[in-house]
Amino acid sequence: MVTREEFAKANERAKELESRVPKAVSAKYDRHIRRVVVQLSSNLGIFFSPRDAEGLEHATAEQLAEIEISPSGYGLHFPRLDADLYLPALLEGVFGSERWMASRMGMRGGRSRSAAKTMAARENGKKGGRPKQEEAAVVAQ
Repeated sequence: MVTREEFAKANERAKELESRVPKAVSAKYDRHIRRVVVQLSSNLGIFFSPRDAEGLEHATAEQLAEIEISPSGYGLHFPRLDADLYLPALLEGVFGSERWMASRMGMRGGRSRSAAKTMAARENGKKGGRPKQEEAAVVAQ
C-alpha cells in the first residue's frame, strides 16, 4: 500500500515533469515517410523511424497504424505489438531499454570504418587473419 507521503511525492514529481516536458496530443504512423509522427502540446512535433525504437523495429505498417496515447500524455502504446514507448525518454534520444540501446550501439560500432580499424585489420591480415573458431578454442585451453 502506498503511504500518503509517497503519494504526495509522486504528485510533486508529476507536476515537475509536466512543467518542463510537453505531452503527446496526437500520434500516427505516416506510411509515406515511414515515420511515427507525434504532435506535442508545445505545438512542436517529432518523428522517428520505427526501426530505431525497441519493440517496433520489425513492425509492419498495419501493426503501426494504431497508436494510443496514455492518459498522462507521456506514453505511446502500440496495441497490435503490445509495445510501449515513454515520450520523455524519446525526447532525450532514448528509444529502448539500456541493454537494447547498448546492443544497437555495438552493432553500429562493428560497422564503423575508421582509419584505426582499417589499419588494425591490415596488421591482423599480415599475421594470417583471424584464427578459425575451432583453432581459437584449442589455443584457449
